[in-house]
Amino acid sequence: MPRLSIATPLRSLRAAAARPSAATRFAAPAVSKAFHLSARSTAPAAADAVKSAGAPALNTTGQPIADPMTGEVSKNADIDLSRLEIELTKNPKKIPETSKLVFGREFTDHMICVPWNSTTGWGAPKIQPYAPLNLDPSSTVLHYAPTLFEGLKAYKGKDGVPRLFRPDKNMERMNRSAARLAFPTFTGEHLTTLLKKLVEIDSAWVPTEPGTSLYIRPTMIGTQAGLGVGASTDILLFVIACPVGPYYSTGFKPVKLYATTKDVRAWPGGTGGYKLGSNYAAGVVPQQQAAALGYQQILWLFGPEHRLTEVGTMNLGVSFTRPDGSVEFVTPPLGDMILPGVTRDSILSLLRDHESGKNRLEGLPEKLVVSERDLTMPDIVAASKDGTLREIFGCGTAAIVSPVDGIGYQDELIKVPVGEDGGKSFLSLGEIARVMLREIVGRQTGEIPSEWSFPVNE
Repeated sequence: MPRLSIATPLRSLRAAAARPSAATRFAAPAVSKAFHLSARSTAPAAADAVKSAGAPALNTTGQPIADPMTGEVSKNADIDLSRLEIELTKNPKKIPETSKLVFGREFTDHMICVPWNSTTGWGAPKIQPYAPLNLDPSSTVLHYAPTLFEGLKAYKGKDGVPRLFRPDKNMERMNRSAARLAFPTFTGEHLTTLLKKLVEIDSAWVPTEPGTSLYIRPTMIGTQAGLGVGASTDILLFVIACPVGPYYSTGFKPVKLYATTKDVRAWPGGTGGYKLGSNYAAGVVPQQQAAALGYQQILWLFGPEHRLTEVGTMNLGVSFTRPDGSVEFVTPPLGDMILPGVTRDSILSLLRDHESGKNRLEGLPEKLVVSERDLTMPDIVAASKDGTLREIFGCGTAAIVSPVDGIGYQDELIKVPVGEDGGKSFLSLGEIARVMLREIVGRQTGEIPSEWSFPVNE
């Protein structure tokens, strides 16, 4: 079997798979692409200097990364792309029709697995056939919920090239979540390279119809066998992917929110600002209760002032007319209770460029003020009554934007303005949500050139 570069085209991988052995160990790659990583990345600052297995990486303070239990410096302190192995499936699955896609039910042929141990550090990364995980019944993830995940997508534009949208932000957030669970961190560029290779191998699974995409789910779990609360000495990082259809399969129908004053999603000093699995399970029952009352989503409130935080599993955007005639867009500020969403960050960046005049966007208000500040339900009630409330929407990876036309609050339905076509088209969205959907989709598919777009073949 010849030694291959990580940049080897898919046709070469297919040729290799036809030979007797399907397992391939890759030669050391030349990782020289610019990945546009944010300066706020929480990955080890000097991890890029790790050129071979056995060299310790440094953390953000310049100290060697050590095992949290023993203090011993890990030799393989970063994901090492030169150790990548690829095993192509011998039994490819039938790719489902786009019209029959159900979110999270049909997965691609391959997955990524990278083990970690507190003594030996990161193991060899592997792209392998999709298969069940082998876990000991005493694995820490099954008892104490040390697990985190990310969600991002690959899109195919008119040129047929699959692209990732801002994966650097997902890697930044994943490392932040990992540090919160005493999990190992890694260089985000390295995992991004593995994601691009996975998408290249399974590129036939990336749908091409408008509004469709390949959803990618990087996950880390504690796999240490044995009971006892503490930092897990064994971790598994794995990535799976599934094709998904348009979020708005029946049109852009606005949703109604139930503003719960009973249940709390997150609190100061907690983990609501991290993408941990444990943040989501407790929201199921409140969501069921809201659905029984005729609402599609929960609006999570906090404190005696009923402060707005998030919409279901999305961030929140609200716009008002100000006394001087300008429009203010408001989203709650980040902190312990608000997840730093990639879509939220994208919306804020686009709106601030419009506000400053750096990049004016057609369809947005001429005079726009962008704010990150606290909002309360009494603020929303007052604005609805005096006519200054313009629109409310949730924003996130799945829907990009989701318009809201009403909020159930203290036995009253608070009306929220939306488009006038009853959810039948793009015009159901408010003016800001409408432009944000257009601009973000354009960058995801490559129709609008942007440094946020990461073609998998580059």
